[in-house]
Amino acid sequence: MALKPTIYKFRVNLADTNQNKFDDFNLTVALHPSETKERMLARMVAFALNYTPELAFTKGLSDQEQPDIWQHDDAGILQTWIEVGEPSVDRLKKAARSGVKVAVYPFGDSKSQMWFTKNQGKLSQLDVTIVKLSGEAIQSLEQGLERTNDFSVMCSEDSVYLTLGEVSTEFQLEVLQG
Repeated sequence: MALKPTIYKFRVNLADTNQNKFDDFNLTVALHPSETKERMLARMVAFALNYTPELAFTKGLSDQEQPDIWQHDDAGILQTWIEVGEPSVDRLKKAARSGVKVAVYPFGDSKSQMWFTKNQGKLSQLDVTIVKLSGEAIQSLEQGLERTNDFSVMCSEDSVYLTLGEVSTEFQLEVLQG
């Protein structure tokens, strides 16, 4: 019998002064059995950094043809493809060739840097934005994670301030490409 995902609920307060976005919204997120809490929280941060009402989580880990997060227009045409972690260059090449906005958010500090360094030559040929999230900041949020959460995200210039329950952290966005 297959393991079922664990469901987490988030009440998100977003204040992004860079894009003049201020919103409150609710999200229900599945933590897949093969996924870490750290990766799920990185997905939450990537979602908040790209938030529009049309943005949605996909089946993700259970469907290799889909990104972690995507956005379609009113006609159902894919507009945005967002990956969290260190996807293969071939996967990103396929997404970039489709003409949509592609963004990647690696989050394990040394692991993500090694991934980027190893693939930098190939990645530089693709129209892909790569923004490194602080693995340390994401890990610290795990201490505040409950099944139902209040999650606050504030972006100002290159700084991101996060609060999950009683745990607060901040980090600088590091644009590796794009």
